[in-house]
Amino acid sequence: MHTASSRRHFIQAAVAGVAPPFILPSRVWSAETAPGGRLTLGFIGNGKMNSGHLNSFLGRKEVQVVAVCDVDTNRRENAKKTVIERYSKDKETAFKGCEAYNDFRELLARKDIDAVVIATPDHWHAIIAIAALNAGKDVYCEKPLTHNVHEALALIDATRSNNKVLQTGSQQRSSKEFRVACELVRNGVIGKIQRVETQFGSPAKPNANKEEPMEPGLDWNLWCGPAPLAPYSSILSPRGVHNHFPAWRNTREYGGGMVTDWGAHHVDIAQWGLGEDEKGPVEIIAPEKHDEATQGAKLIYASGIPLTHVNNGFGVSFHGEGGEVHVNRGKFKLVMGGKVVHEFLGKDTKGTSLDREVVMAERTFLTDAKVKLYNSPNHHQDWLDCIKTREKPICDVAIGAGTVISCHLMNQAYYHGGTQKWDPLKHAYLSGGDASWLTRDYRGAWKV
Repeated sequence: MHTASSRRHFIQAAVAGVAPPFILPSRVWSAETAPGGRLTLGFIGNGKMNSGHLNSFLGRKEVQVVAVCDVDTNRRENAKKTVIERYSKDKETAFKGCEAYNDFRELLARKDIDAVVIATPDHWHAIIAIAALNAGKDVYCEKPLTHNVHEALALIDATRSNNKVLQTGSQQRSSKEFRVACELVRNGVIGKIQRVETQFGSPAKPNANKEEPMEPGLDWNLWCGPAPLAPYSSILSPRGVHNHFPAWRNTREYGGGMVTDWGAHHVDIAQWGLGEDEKGPVEIIAPEKHDEATQGAKLIYASGIPLTHVNNGFGVSFHGEGGEVHVNRGKFKLVMGGKVVHEFLGKDTKGTSLDREVVMAERTFLTDAKVKLYNSPNHHQDWLDCIKTREKPICDVAIGAGTVISCHLMNQAYYHGGTQKWDPLKHAYLSGGDASWLTRDYRGAWKV
Protein backbone atom coordinates (compact mmCIF):
# COMPACT_ATOMS: atom_id res chain seq x y z
CA MET A 1 0.00 0.00 0.00
CA HIS A 2 1.15 3.54 -0.72
CA THR A 3 1.77 5.83 2.23
CA ALA A 4 0.45 9.38 2.30
CA SER A 5 4.01 10.59 1.78
CA SER A 6 4.59 8.46 -1.30
CA ARG A 7 1.30 9.61 -2.78
CA ARG A 8 2.31 13.22 -2.43
CA HIS A 9 5.71 12.48 -3.93
CA PHE A 10 4.16 10.76 -6.94
CA ILE A 11 1.70 13.49 -7.81
CA GLN A 12 4.35 16.19 -7.40
CA ALA A 13 6.63 14.31 -9.79
CA ALA A 14 3.78 13.69 -12.23
CA VAL A 15 2.83 17.34 -12.58
CA ALA A 16 6.09 19.03 -11.67
CA GLY A 17 6.22 22.61 -12.84
CA VAL A 18 2.55 22.89 -13.78
CA ALA A 19 0.48 22.45 -10.64
CA PRO A 20 0.60 22.59 -6.86
CA PRO A 21 0.84 19.42 -4.71
CA PHE A 22 -2.38 17.46 -4.81
CA ILE A 23 -3.63 14.72 -2.46
CA LEU A 24 -5.49 11.95 -4.25
CA PRO A 25 -8.44 9.84 -3.13
CA SER A 26 -7.65 6.21 -2.31
CA ARG A 27 -9.66 4.87 -5.25
CA VAL A 28 -6.96 6.16 -7.62
CA TRP A 29 -4.40 3.86 -6.03
CA SER A 30 -6.59 0.76 -6.12
CA ALA A 31 -7.47 1.04 -9.82
CA GLU A 32 -7.53 -2.20 -11.77
CA THR A 33 -4.87 -2.72 -14.41
CA ALA A 34 -6.04 -3.38 -17.94
CA PRO A 35 -5.45 -6.68 -19.74
CA GLY A 36 -1.89 -7.24 -20.91
CA GLY A 37 -1.01 -6.23 -24.42
CA ARG A 38 -3.67 -3.54 -24.73
CA LEU A 39 -2.96 0.16 -24.51
CA THR A 40 -5.03 1.85 -21.79
CA LEU A 41 -6.37 5.33 -22.54
CA GLY A 42 -7.76 8.28 -20.60
CA PHE A 43 -9.72 11.14 -22.19
CA ILE A 44 -9.41 14.68 -20.82
CA GLY A 45 -11.96 17.28 -21.92
CA ASN A 46 -15.12 15.56 -23.16
CA GLY A 47 -16.81 18.08 -25.40
CA LYS A 48 -17.64 17.72 -29.09
CA MET A 49 -14.09 17.11 -30.32
CA ASN A 50 -13.21 14.40 -27.85
CA SER A 51 -16.55 12.68 -28.34
CA GLY A 52 -15.41 11.96 -31.88
CA HIS A 53 -11.99 10.77 -30.72
CA LEU A 54 -13.59 8.62 -28.02
CA ASN A 55 -15.90 6.80 -30.44
CA SER A 56 -12.99 6.18 -32.81
CA PHE A 57 -10.76 4.64 -30.17
CA LEU A 58 -13.60 2.61 -28.66
CA GLY A 59 -13.74 0.74 -31.96
CA ARG A 60 -10.06 -0.27 -31.80
CA LYS A 61 -9.34 -3.62 -30.21
CA GLU A 62 -5.72 -2.77 -29.39
CA VAL A 63 -6.79 -0.15 -26.84
CA GLN A 64 -9.11 0.04 -23.86
CA VAL A 65 -10.58 3.25 -22.45
CA VAL A 66 -10.48 3.20 -18.65
CA ALA A 67 -11.02 6.84 -17.61
CA VAL A 68 -12.58 10.13 -18.68
CA CYS A 69 -12.25 13.62 -17.22
CA ASP A 70 -14.20 16.86 -17.55
CA VAL A 71 -14.95 19.78 -15.23
CA ASP A 72 -18.62 19.51 -16.23
CA THR A 73 -20.50 16.72 -14.44
CA ASN A 74 -22.89 16.07 -17.33
CA ARG A 75 -20.15 15.82 -19.93
CA ARG A 76 -17.93 13.47 -17.96
CA GLU A 77 -20.82 11.22 -16.92
CA ASN A 78 -22.03 11.12 -20.52
CA ALA A 79 -18.54 10.10 -21.68
CA LYS A 80 -18.38 7.41 -19.00
CA LYS A 81 -21.79 6.11 -20.08
CA THR A 82 -20.62 6.02 -23.71
CA VAL A 83 -17.63 3.86 -22.75
CA ILE A 84 -19.65 1.45 -20.61
CA GLU A 85 -22.43 1.05 -23.18
CA ARG A 86 -19.98 0.42 -26.02
CA TYR A 87 -18.00 -2.24 -24.17
CA SER A 88 -21.22 -3.84 -22.91
CA LYS A 89 -22.55 -3.99 -26.46
CA ASP A 90 -19.29 -5.54 -27.65
CA LYS A 91 -19.45 -7.99 -24.73
CA GLU A 92 -15.97 -6.87 -23.73
CA THR A 93 -15.25 -9.36 -20.94
CA ALA A 94 -11.89 -7.78 -20.08
CA PHE A 95 -13.53 -4.41 -19.30
CA LYS A 96 -13.20 -3.55 -15.61
CA GLY A 97 -15.04 -0.24 -15.65
CA CYS A 98 -14.46 3.41 -16.49
CA GLU A 99 -13.78 6.07 -13.88
CA ALA A 100 -14.93 9.68 -14.36
CA TYR A 101 -12.86 12.51 -12.87
CA ASN A 102 -13.36 16.23 -12.36
CA ASP A 103 -9.62 16.99 -11.97
CA PHE A 104 -7.16 15.80 -14.63
CA ARG A 105 -4.45 15.28 -11.99
CA GLU A 106 -6.39 12.38 -10.51
CA LEU A 107 -6.54 10.66 -13.89
CA LEU A 108 -2.84 11.24 -14.58
CA ALA A 109 -1.85 9.76 -11.22
CA ARG A 110 -3.16 6.34 -12.25
CA LYS A 111 -0.25 4.07 -13.08
CA ASP A 112 -2.47 1.79 -15.17
CA ILE A 113 -3.11 4.46 -17.82
CA ASP A 114 -0.61 4.39 -20.71
CA ALA A 115 -1.71 7.34 -22.79
CA VAL A 116 -4.17 10.24 -22.84
CA VAL A 117 -6.20 12.12 -25.42
CA ILE A 118 -6.53 15.84 -24.64
CA ALA A 119 -9.26 18.00 -26.17
CA THR A 120 -9.82 20.76 -23.63
CA PRO A 121 -10.02 24.47 -24.47
CA ASP A 122 -6.70 25.76 -25.80
CA HIS A 123 -5.56 27.51 -22.62
CA TRP A 124 -5.28 24.12 -20.89
CA HIS A 125 -3.50 22.12 -23.63
CA ALA A 126 0.13 22.68 -22.61
CA ILE A 127 -0.33 22.40 -18.85
CA ILE A 128 -2.22 19.11 -19.07
CA ALA A 129 0.02 17.68 -21.80
CA ILE A 130 3.21 18.49 -19.88
CA ALA A 131 1.73 16.99 -16.71
CA ALA A 132 0.80 13.85 -18.67
CA LEU A 133 4.29 13.53 -20.14
CA ASN A 134 5.87 13.98 -16.73
CA ALA A 135 3.53 11.28 -15.42
CA GLY A 136 4.86 8.85 -18.04
CA LYS A 137 1.97 9.00 -20.53
CA ASP A 138 2.10 9.26 -24.31
CA VAL A 139 -0.14 12.05 -25.58
CA TYR A 140 -2.57 12.87 -28.36
CA CYS A 141 -3.30 16.60 -28.04
CA GLU A 142 -5.70 18.63 -30.11
CA LYS A 143 -4.55 21.57 -32.18
CA PRO A 144 -3.71 24.36 -31.71
CA LEU A 145 -1.09 22.68 -29.58
CA THR A 146 -0.63 25.60 -27.15
CA HIS A 147 -1.98 28.98 -26.12
CA ASN A 148 1.33 30.84 -26.67
CA VAL A 149 4.89 30.50 -27.98
CA HIS A 150 6.46 29.85 -24.58
CA GLU A 151 4.19 26.86 -24.02
CA ALA A 152 5.06 25.39 -27.42
CA LEU A 153 8.76 25.34 -26.58
CA ALA A 154 8.12 23.92 -23.10
CA LEU A 155 5.99 21.15 -24.59
CA ILE A 156 8.76 20.11 -27.00
CA ASP A 157 11.20 19.94 -24.08
CA ALA A 158 8.80 17.86 -21.96
CA THR A 159 8.15 15.39 -24.79
CA ARG A 160 11.83 14.90 -25.55
CA SER A 161 13.06 14.75 -21.94
CA ASN A 162 10.46 12.09 -21.11
CA ASN A 163 11.06 10.13 -24.36
CA LYS A 164 7.34 10.11 -25.11
CA VAL A 165 5.23 10.13 -28.27
CA LEU A 166 3.04 13.18 -28.86
CA GLN A 167 0.70 13.38 -31.83
CA THR A 168 -0.80 16.79 -32.64
CA GLY A 169 -4.43 16.60 -33.77
CA SER A 170 -3.68 18.14 -37.18
CA GLN A 171 -5.42 15.29 -38.98
CA GLN A 172 -5.22 16.88 -42.43
CA ARG A 173 -1.68 15.46 -42.65
CA SER A 174 -3.27 12.01 -42.69
CA SER A 175 -5.55 12.85 -45.64
CA LYS A 176 -4.32 11.92 -49.09
CA GLU A 177 -5.33 15.13 -50.89
CA PHE A 178 -3.13 17.22 -48.57
CA ARG A 179 -0.13 14.91 -48.81
CA VAL A 180 -0.28 14.77 -52.61
CA ALA A 181 -0.74 18.54 -52.83
CA CYS A 182 2.39 19.05 -50.74
CA GLU A 183 4.37 16.47 -52.74
CA LEU A 184 3.45 18.28 -55.96
CA VAL A 185 4.84 21.47 -54.48
CA ARG A 186 7.93 19.88 -52.92
CA ASN A 187 8.85 18.16 -56.20
CA GLY A 188 8.65 21.34 -58.25
CA VAL A 189 5.69 20.25 -60.37
CA ILE A 190 4.27 23.80 -60.42
CA GLY A 191 7.69 25.43 -60.57
CA LYS A 192 9.26 27.83 -58.11
CA ILE A 193 6.72 28.88 -55.50
CA GLN A 194 5.90 32.58 -55.61
CA ARG A 195 3.28 32.88 -52.88
CA VAL A 196 0.90 30.94 -50.64
CA GLU A 197 -2.57 31.83 -49.43
CA THR A 198 -4.32 30.23 -46.49
CA GLN A 199 -8.04 30.73 -45.84
CA PHE A 200 -9.56 30.91 -42.36
CA GLY A 201 -11.53 33.32 -40.20
CA SER A 202 -10.71 36.21 -37.91
CA PRO A 203 -8.28 36.68 -35.02
CA ALA A 204 -9.56 36.61 -31.44
CA LYS A 205 -10.97 39.52 -29.45
CA PRO A 206 -10.79 40.04 -25.68
CA ASN A 207 -13.52 38.23 -23.77
CA ALA A 208 -16.63 40.42 -23.47
CA ASN A 209 -19.31 37.82 -22.74
CA LYS A 210 -21.97 38.82 -20.23
CA GLU A 211 -22.23 37.03 -16.91
CA GLU A 212 -24.91 34.36 -16.57
CA PRO A 213 -26.13 32.28 -13.62
CA MET A 214 -23.55 29.60 -12.82
CA GLU A 215 -24.05 26.25 -14.49
CA PRO A 216 -24.85 23.57 -11.84
CA GLY A 217 -22.28 20.79 -11.77
CA LEU A 218 -19.54 22.84 -13.44
CA ASP A 219 -16.20 23.54 -11.73
CA TRP A 220 -15.85 27.01 -13.23
CA ASN A 221 -12.67 27.87 -11.31
CA LEU A 222 -10.95 24.79 -12.76
CA TRP A 223 -12.39 25.48 -16.23
CA CYS A 224 -10.64 28.89 -16.20
CA GLY A 225 -7.52 27.39 -14.62
CA PRO A 226 -4.37 29.30 -15.64
CA ALA A 227 -6.39 31.95 -17.52
CA PRO A 228 -8.31 34.85 -15.94
CA LEU A 229 -11.30 33.93 -13.79
CA ALA A 230 -14.00 35.46 -15.97
CA PRO A 231 -17.70 35.72 -15.10
CA TYR A 232 -19.43 32.49 -16.10
CA SER A 233 -20.88 32.44 -19.61
CA SER A 234 -22.51 29.56 -21.46
CA ILE A 235 -20.87 30.93 -24.62
CA LEU A 236 -17.52 29.92 -23.12
CA SER A 237 -18.67 26.66 -21.53
CA PRO A 238 -22.03 25.52 -22.92
CA ARG A 239 -24.44 23.94 -20.49
CA GLY A 240 -24.10 20.19 -20.22
CA VAL A 241 -23.64 17.93 -23.24
CA HIS A 242 -23.59 19.92 -26.47
CA ASN A 243 -22.96 19.25 -30.15
CA HIS A 244 -21.16 22.37 -31.32
CA PHE A 245 -17.74 23.96 -31.04
CA PRO A 246 -17.95 26.60 -28.26
CA ALA A 247 -16.93 30.20 -28.85
CA TRP A 248 -14.26 30.31 -26.13
CA ARG A 249 -11.89 29.91 -29.08
CA ASN A 250 -12.80 33.44 -30.20
CA THR A 251 -11.41 35.01 -27.01
CA ARG A 252 -7.76 35.90 -26.47
CA GLU A 253 -7.84 34.67 -22.89
CA TYR A 254 -8.81 31.10 -23.80
CA GLY A 255 -8.06 30.72 -27.52
CA GLY A 256 -6.64 32.49 -30.55
CA GLY A 257 -9.64 32.94 -32.82
CA MET A 258 -9.75 31.27 -36.20
CA VAL A 259 -6.06 32.08 -36.67
CA THR A 260 -5.14 29.31 -34.24
CA ASP A 261 -8.26 27.23 -34.88
CA TRP A 262 -8.53 26.66 -38.64
CA GLY A 263 -5.25 28.47 -39.11
CA ALA A 264 -3.48 25.69 -37.23
CA HIS A 265 -4.81 23.28 -39.88
CA HIS A 266 -4.04 25.30 -43.00
CA VAL A 267 -0.77 26.95 -41.94
CA ASP A 268 0.35 23.44 -41.00
CA ILE A 269 -0.21 22.22 -44.56
CA ALA A 270 1.36 25.34 -46.04
CA GLN A 271 4.54 24.80 -44.02
CA TRP A 272 4.56 21.10 -44.91
CA GLY A 273 4.44 22.01 -48.59
CA LEU A 274 7.11 24.68 -48.23
CA GLY A 275 9.44 22.42 -46.23
CA GLU A 276 9.22 24.79 -43.28
CA ASP A 277 8.34 22.27 -40.55
CA GLU A 278 10.14 23.12 -37.30
CA LYS A 279 11.38 26.38 -38.84
CA GLY A 280 8.81 29.05 -39.61
CA PRO A 281 8.76 32.68 -40.78
CA VAL A 282 11.49 35.28 -40.44
CA GLU A 283 9.17 38.27 -40.79
CA ILE A 284 5.56 38.99 -39.85
CA ILE A 285 3.69 41.90 -41.44
CA ALA A 286 0.41 43.24 -40.05
CA PRO A 287 -2.29 44.62 -42.34
CA GLU A 288 -3.38 48.25 -42.20
CA LYS A 289 -5.78 49.03 -39.36
CA HIS A 290 -4.55 45.82 -37.75
CA ASP A 291 -6.91 46.05 -34.78
CA GLU A 292 -9.93 46.06 -37.11
CA ALA A 293 -8.59 43.68 -39.78
CA THR A 294 -9.93 40.15 -40.25
CA GLN A 295 -7.42 39.15 -42.92
CA GLY A 296 -4.26 40.35 -44.65
CA ALA A 297 -1.50 39.45 -42.19
CA LYS A 298 1.58 37.95 -43.83
CA LEU A 299 4.29 35.51 -42.83
CA ILE A 300 7.52 35.78 -44.82
CA TYR A 301 9.85 32.76 -44.88
CA ALA A 302 13.63 32.73 -45.34
CA SER A 303 13.09 31.78 -49.00
CA GLY A 304 11.26 35.07 -49.48
CA ILE A 305 7.95 33.29 -50.06
CA PRO A 306 5.01 35.13 -48.46
CA LEU A 307 2.07 33.36 -46.83
CA THR A 308 -1.02 35.59 -46.71
CA HIS A 309 -4.10 35.10 -44.56
CA VAL A 310 -7.27 35.50 -46.62
CA ASN A 311 -10.96 34.93 -45.90
CA ASN A 312 -12.13 34.00 -49.38
CA GLY A 313 -9.70 31.37 -50.54
CA PHE A 314 -9.47 27.62 -51.01
CA GLY A 315 -8.02 26.48 -47.68
CA VAL A 316 -4.42 26.33 -48.90
CA SER A 317 -3.30 27.65 -52.28
CA PHE A 318 0.24 27.32 -53.61
CA HIS A 319 1.03 29.61 -56.55
CA GLY A 320 4.10 28.67 -58.61
CA GLU A 321 5.72 29.98 -61.77
CA GLY A 322 4.24 27.14 -63.80
CA GLY A 323 1.00 26.34 -62.05
CA GLU A 324 -1.14 26.23 -58.93
CA VAL A 325 -2.14 23.67 -56.32
CA HIS A 326 -5.28 24.30 -54.27
CA VAL A 327 -6.41 21.95 -51.51
CA ASN A 328 -9.04 21.81 -48.82
CA ARG A 329 -10.94 19.03 -47.06
CA GLY A 330 -12.63 17.06 -49.81
CA LYS A 331 -11.38 19.45 -52.50
CA PHE A 332 -8.39 19.43 -54.82
CA LYS A 333 -7.35 21.47 -57.87
CA LEU A 334 -4.20 21.34 -59.98
CA VAL A 335 -3.58 24.02 -62.60
CA MET A 336 -0.71 23.74 -65.09
CA GLY A 337 0.14 26.55 -67.49
CA GLY A 338 -3.15 28.27 -66.79
CA LYS A 339 -5.19 25.13 -67.54
CA VAL A 340 -7.07 23.05 -64.99
CA VAL A 341 -5.59 19.55 -65.14
CA HIS A 342 -7.29 17.85 -62.19
CA GLU A 343 -10.19 19.18 -60.16
CA PHE A 344 -12.75 18.06 -57.61
CA LEU A 345 -14.67 20.75 -55.74
CA GLY A 346 -17.29 18.65 -54.00
CA LYS A 347 -20.66 17.21 -54.91
CA ASP A 348 -21.19 19.78 -57.65
CA THR A 349 -18.26 18.33 -59.59
CA LYS A 350 -19.87 15.67 -61.80
CA GLY A 351 -18.34 12.59 -63.40
CA THR A 352 -15.39 12.17 -61.08
CA SER A 353 -14.37 11.91 -57.43
CA LEU A 354 -11.81 13.36 -55.08
CA ASP A 355 -9.90 10.10 -54.91
CA ARG A 356 -9.79 9.75 -58.69
CA GLU A 357 -8.45 13.26 -59.28
CA VAL A 358 -5.85 12.99 -56.53
CA VAL A 359 -4.69 9.54 -57.65
CA MET A 360 -4.47 10.64 -61.28
CA ALA A 361 -2.38 13.66 -60.31
CA GLU A 362 -0.11 11.43 -58.24
CA ARG A 363 0.33 8.89 -61.05
CA THR A 364 0.95 11.53 -63.67
CA PHE A 365 3.36 13.80 -61.84
CA LEU A 366 4.80 11.92 -58.86
CA THR A 367 5.67 8.42 -60.10
CA ASP A 368 9.39 9.13 -59.93
CA ALA A 369 9.20 11.84 -57.28
CA LYS A 370 12.38 12.46 -55.34
CA VAL A 371 10.51 13.83 -52.34
CA LYS A 372 8.11 11.39 -50.68
CA LEU A 373 6.34 12.70 -47.59
CA TYR A 374 5.22 10.72 -44.55
CA ASN A 375 2.20 8.68 -45.62
CA SER A 376 -0.33 8.14 -42.84
CA PRO A 377 -3.74 6.82 -43.87
CA ASN A 378 -5.23 7.35 -40.38
CA HIS A 379 -4.19 9.91 -37.76
CA HIS A 380 -5.32 7.90 -34.71
CA GLN A 381 -3.75 4.67 -35.95
CA ASP A 382 -0.51 6.46 -36.75
CA TRP A 383 -0.29 7.57 -33.11
CA LEU A 384 -0.96 4.05 -31.83
CA ASP A 385 1.59 2.57 -34.23
CA CYS A 386 4.23 5.07 -33.10
CA ILE A 387 3.56 4.32 -29.45
CA LYS A 388 4.55 0.73 -30.28
CA THR A 389 7.59 1.58 -32.39
CA ARG A 390 8.59 4.70 -30.37
CA GLU A 391 9.08 6.61 -33.61
CA LYS A 392 7.89 10.16 -34.19
CA PRO A 393 4.32 10.37 -35.57
CA ILE A 394 3.28 12.30 -38.66
CA CYS A 395 2.51 15.43 -36.63
CA ASP A 396 5.13 15.14 -33.92
CA VAL A 397 5.26 17.73 -31.14
CA ALA A 398 7.96 19.77 -32.91
CA ILE A 399 5.83 20.02 -36.05
CA GLY A 400 2.69 20.94 -34.13
CA ALA A 401 4.68 23.47 -32.11
CA GLY A 402 6.20 24.99 -35.25
CA THR A 403 2.75 25.43 -36.76
CA VAL A 404 1.18 26.99 -33.69
CA ILE A 405 4.14 29.34 -33.20
CA SER A 406 3.54 30.69 -36.71
CA CYS A 407 -0.13 31.16 -35.87
CA HIS A 408 0.70 32.93 -32.60
CA LEU A 409 3.08 35.26 -34.43
CA MET A 410 0.35 36.09 -36.94
CA ASN A 411 -2.05 36.83 -34.11
CA GLN A 412 0.44 39.19 -32.50
CA ALA A 413 0.56 41.12 -35.77
CA TYR A 414 -3.22 41.56 -35.58
CA TYR A 415 -3.06 42.48 -31.90
CA HIS A 416 -0.15 44.96 -32.07
CA GLY A 417 0.38 45.93 -35.73
CA GLY A 418 3.61 46.83 -37.49
CA THR A 419 6.32 44.55 -38.86
CA GLN A 420 8.30 42.12 -36.74
CA LYS A 421 11.56 40.39 -37.57
CA TRP A 422 11.78 36.89 -36.09
CA ASP A 423 14.54 34.36 -35.47
CA PRO A 424 12.89 30.93 -35.99
CA LEU A 425 15.85 29.07 -34.50
CA LYS A 426 16.18 31.09 -31.29
CA HIS A 427 12.41 31.76 -31.17
CA ALA A 428 12.94 35.41 -30.43
CA TYR A 429 12.01 38.76 -31.93
CA LEU A 430 14.90 40.54 -33.62
CA SER A 431 12.93 43.77 -34.02
CA GLY A 432 9.40 45.14 -33.85
CA GLY A 433 8.18 42.68 -31.22
CA ASP A 434 8.09 42.29 -27.46
CA ALA A 435 9.16 39.18 -25.54
CA SER A 436 6.13 39.58 -23.26
CA TRP A 437 3.93 38.67 -26.23
CA LEU A 438 5.39 35.16 -26.22
CA THR A 439 3.84 34.09 -22.93
CA ARG A 440 0.97 35.03 -20.63
CA ASP A 441 0.27 35.93 -17.00
CA TYR A 442 -0.69 32.64 -15.33
CA ARG A 443 -3.31 32.67 -12.61
CA GLY A 444 -2.65 31.26 -9.18
CA ALA A 445 -0.37 28.25 -8.85
CA TRP A 446 -0.63 27.22 -12.52
CA LYS A 447 2.62 27.79 -14.34
CA VAL A 448 4.48 26.70 -17.48
